[in-house]
Amino acid sequence: MIFNTIRAVFTIIQMAVTLTVLIILMYLFRKNTKTMRKVWGALQMKLLGITLEIEGKENPDAQMQVMNHQSVLDIILFEYLHRKDMAWIAKIEIAKVPWFGHIVKAPRMILVERESKKSLVKLLKDSKEKIEQKRPIGIFPEGTRSDGKRITKFKAGARIIAEKYDLLVQPVLIIGTREILDSQNLKQKSGVVKVIYFPSVKAEKNSSWYKDMEDSMRERLELELSNDL
Repeated sequence: MIFNTIRAVFTIIQMAVTLTVLIILMYLFRKNTKTMRKVWGALQMKLLGITLEIEGKENPDAQMQVMNHQSVLDIILFEYLHRKDMAWIAKIEIAKVPWFGHIVKAPRMILVERESKKSLVKLLKDSKEKIEQKRPIGIFPEGTRSDGKRITKFKAGARIIAEKYDLLVQPVLIIGTREILDSQNLKQKSGVVKVIYFPSVKAEKNSSWYKDMEDSMRERLELELSNDL
């Protein structure tokens, strides 16, 4: 297991160096931030030794993608996979990290301060702006990382945005990223990541679409993990 820890340390160092280069390039070439993030994501996929298994297809018309969250690799994965300039909803604390906070500032991501009513108003305003710019919104409705073995209860943010602007939402289930890169416990190894694209759903008020989506993703994760036993 010590080898996986050493790999994790080298991965963190490598990411710090390449992120520094990426941030500089994004400020120099503001119109091409998506291309640069995609190239960086492809580099990480190769260096981390990830094999992708994909079920279903990304809906190019989806205005929001809702994903479970277990590792920082989830974001890297979709910077590589998604064909459009996704606007991630990120905690404002990330933007406050010295230097590396520019990873969300340079590509103009959506920043949110949790538990703030004033921030909710800004979140809706910023989300509308990105939608008008044809940038799909990427969000982790659990609000924080899980252990990869379960899906925790979805918070209301994604539902509020989607219903406010009548968005077409695509749920996406990610399996295995925490096994590849666990930055909290300093472990990294090569392996398979499975991505499951669910059918898109229209966010309709006074319906159970959000709860149904959460239940479907939870049930599918449980099924996939039970099949691996």
